[in-house]
Amino acid sequence: MFTAAESDPKLSKEQAGPIEAKLRTALLKAQYARLQKAQRALLIVIAGIDGAGTGASVNLINEWMDARFIRTMAFGEATPEEKRYPPLWRYWQPLPALGRTGIVFGSWYQPLLREAAKKKPDPGVIQSLAQGIREFESMLAGDGIQIIKLWHHLSREAQKKRTDDLLAHRETAWQVHPSEIKVRKKFARLRSAGELSINLTQADFAPWHIIPSADPDMRAVATGQAILAALQQKPSPIRSNFAPDNGIPKAAGGRAMAGAKIPPRIEKLDYTAQLDSKEYDTQLEYWQARLAELVRHDKFKARSLILVFEGQDAAGKGGAIRRVTHAFDARQYSIHPIAAPSDIEIAHPYLWRFWRCLPAPGKIAIFDRSWYGRVLVERVEKYAAPADWQRAYAEINQFEAQLTDNGAVLVKFWLAVTRAEQLKRFHEREASPFKNFKITPEDWRNRKKWTAYMQAANEMLARTDTVRAPWHALSSNDKRHARVAVLERTVTALEKALDTH
Repeated sequence: MFTAAESDPKLSKEQAGPIEAKLRTALLKAQYARLQKAQRALLIVIAGIDGAGTGASVNLINEWMDARFIRTMAFGEATPEEKRYPPLWRYWQPLPALGRTGIVFGSWYQPLLREAAKKKPDPGVIQSLAQGIREFESMLAGDGIQIIKLWHHLSREAQKKRTDDLLAHRETAWQVHPSEIKVRKKFARLRSAGELSINLTQADFAPWHIIPSADPDMRAVATGQAILAALQQKPSPIRSNFAPDNGIPKAAGGRAMAGAKIPPRIEKLDYTAQLDSKEYDTQLEYWQARLAELVRHDKFKARSLILVFEGQDAAGKGGAIRRVTHAFDARQYSIHPIAAPSDIEIAHPYLWRFWRCLPAPGKIAIFDRSWYGRVLVERVEKYAAPADWQRAYAEINQFEAQLTDNGAVLVKFWLAVTRAEQLKRFHEREASPFKNFKITPEDWRNRKKWTAYMQAANEMLARTDTVRAPWHALSSNDKRHARVAVLERTVTALEKALDTH
């Protein structure tokens, strides 16, 4: 893999000059063409052997292209703030918008490379880290981010010479990081770690390019040519890295849901369940008090709570949310009503806007509708292509697994009403001066597609009801019953997570 790069090829100044001049012009033209179309973003991942000139390549890209439309993202060790969130959280935040370019310097590859370079690496950890990278990059590629990865490489001798030459002069010594001096002692291990990491994460939608880096001109030309080829590449269908069954939960007894008939879970709810007003008042106060105690417990400081509310129009999501927040300190929670994405959100990967709303430990985030819009409204209204919403089940499960792995308690509710009850509530809203703002032409239009929405919702429940993030489908024909049930399920989930019961 590295044989050609370790031969340390060179370009003379006479050879490099004309090539570089043409490359700079072509890169600018391709960059502006990409900006005008705004169909895809370009993400350039910079990696390689320490001392191979990765920093110089980052500077070169910004110099040769229009830096106003390039965002360089340099990641070192995670800060205390970043460590409060899932590991990929910090990489989602600065992703480039469609048409723009991002350079990632220090990336999600660092944990994999560190593990692979150990004297006794753990094969299981390596496979898990590589799988996480493949899933992450596949998700980005499916949502319009083109990824190219540049591995800078040179021979052991050339790496030693380059660092020694830089150290020999006061003007350049600052460019040498201590890690670059240590490379010569463990070059073989670092080389093997790079080779293994590349092999495990090579993909058509996120290809690796080996950049010969001993000679600055050769490095510059190889870097520019790889980026130009990516900018000029026509979009092609993305083959998802998710296996067909990946992320699809098992039904009772271990039977895979994929390909099976979707059970009508919502239709089979007990819509006669109800509470009288006296019992409701008693239970409401009881469960709110228990919830208030839990979110103020010392153990909750290390966890977070994410509540997701989905359901038919007029199913009572807002009322249920208000009864839950009654137990919280207003400084502790945030509510995110999810509507159609803004232009800025549309220009980023689908899950981007949700990553930005995640709560820190000790905090609570409530989503009034959520990332499930992709497999509900976007599916039914054909805002998302079939390939996109079909892929989303596995992507959502993987996203939620990252949240719960990081300590979040994720509780998901589907509040359900019968078609007759919904019609009754629509008419009540129209007649009430205090509620008629809640009824819109869109509500009536969605009602006409009741069957399609029920089919989508039942499939969503079947394919994203996981052990770590289960769905709670609740009858909401009686709002009092639903509100108490939401509080009870939330308390039970928190007590289990905090081990306080």
